[in-house]
Amino acid sequence: MAPRVRYPDFLKEVFLLSVSCFGGPQAHLTHFLKRLVEQKQYLTEEELMELNALGQVLPGPTSTQTLTAVAYKLGGPNLAYLTLFIWMLPSVAIMTIAAVLLASFETKQISLSFARFVQPMAVGFVAYGAYSLGLKTITALRGIVIMVASAVISYFFRTPFVFPLILLVAGCVTAFNYRAHPRQPKKKFEVAWSNFFLWIGVLVFAALLGRFTRTNPELLPIRLFENFYRNGSLVFGGGQVLTPLLYTEFVQFAPKRYLTSEEFLSGYGLVQALPGPVYSFSSYIGALSMREFGTNGELFGALMSAAGIFLPGTFLIFFMIRIWDSLKSFRPIRASLEGILAANTGLVTAAALFLFQPLISADHSAKNILINLAFTLGTFGLVSFTKFPSWAIILVGLLLGLLL
Repeated sequence: MAPRVRYPDFLKEVFLLSVSCFGGPQAHLTHFLKRLVEQKQYLTEEELMELNALGQVLPGPTSTQTLTAVAYKLGGPNLAYLTLFIWMLPSVAIMTIAAVLLASFETKQISLSFARFVQPMAVGFVAYGAYSLGLKTITALRGIVIMVASAVISYFFRTPFVFPLILLVAGCVTAFNYRAHPRQPKKKFEVAWSNFFLWIGVLVFAALLGRFTRTNPELLPIRLFENFYRNGSLVFGGGQVLTPLLYTEFVQFAPKRYLTSEEFLSGYGLVQALPGPVYSFSSYIGALSMREFGTNGELFGALMSAAGIFLPGTFLIFFMIRIWDSLKSFRPIRASLEGILAANTGLVTAAALFLFQPLISADHSAKNILINLAFTLGTFGLVSFTKFPSWAIILVGLLLGLLL
């Protein structure tokens, strides 16, 4: 594949995104649109939305898959792997450092009150993601119906497997409208199975290693890799879906109980305040799980956990992107994108509602509820109607948290 961009130029943009993309995968897409499409014109909006749709129907971190797929399209696998590394590095490094510090001062309570305004602001970013996606992708009444139905179903049925099911059904609904799309020359359909076999091979091999090393505490990094690789291979819906599974396995499940509930929730609160992928939370869990082995062990645990959670989605998106150009030459496939994108907008809308719900729960006073609402609406307004950069919005929120 001939490179379409200079590696240093593109990787510079990836680094800037890694330190400025707040708000989770839905909000990340808005940043990708602004920087990679509107400002740098590395690809068209249609191409970006297609790659995001591919990420939505695969397990793993959607925004990471979208960004690495863009890199693969522009410069091949080498640029894609470099993009993955640079994209995840800042948030993984910060979460690892936080875990090492927490392990060093176990008797002290690390306060994250300075980030208390960031969560409602993140909801504002997610709400803007739903709003902007709706404006860009929904052009007919059937799109509105699919969006609403997807939002309602995903809100009330909070299981990871409902996400791909919704997208599949929505795509099938609009696939029947294929006659509205012009015919294109059929491309020779060739399937490059290498990345698929790599994904499934690592999954099986890691599972076998994890089983045979279960009783050896010194081989805990292998089991951490297996645990996160398995979850990264099976979980749809982003960090919000992954988090309760990790809580069960690392906090509630007695044989593992590597973290206390307070440690887990402190780390989850911190990752909400960071730019970049929410899946970087895995490095925090991996480091604390290895605290008995000193700082070197903690760093190794963080590395194995981060590798485990990010690699499966990367292997799968590389497999899909190689056959996508052939697939989309079929009119029903192109027609299905309308439903997938409308459903995706509904999923983002439901995510905004779901994330906002804890901010107005009975645990909060009326004053705190009003403050959370104000920060959510204020963030939405600033992103929608001004050119105020997202990183500056979050910085203001952090400063207010420190001062107040």
